[in-house]
Amino acid sequence: MRAVLQRVTKGSVSVDGNVIGRTGYGYVILLGVGAGDTVEDVDLLANKAANLRIFSDPEGKFNLSALDVGAEMLVISQFTLYADSRRGRRPGFTDAARPGNRNPSIRTVRRHSQKDGLQG
Repeated sequence: MRAVLQRVTKGSVSVDGNVIGRTGYGYVILLGVGAGDTVEDVDLLANKAANLRIFSDPEGKFNLSALDVGAEMLVISQFTLYADSRRGRRPGFTDAARPGNRNPSIRTVRRHSQKDGLQG
């Protein structure tokens, strides 16, 4: 599982000009699910995202977690995080989970993150 966490004051994702997801203060998470990922990997990522201390306290130091600040999140599927471009000019995606596979889904990640106290 690969993820890019971006702190945001607000964020949204649109498809064909229609907003299909949005969030307030918190994270936009680009998430790539790998072919070998398990529910345990989801638990680890959700726990890490909820408890990572990357939000500023009143002194401006990164001492607060997403749980501490009541962060929201927007999780966006991003299989391209598994692109392998070491050879040639066309990236390969063989390490990414196949759609409809039994691997953890984006919904599973959201459900586990909400269980850990994140909104979204």
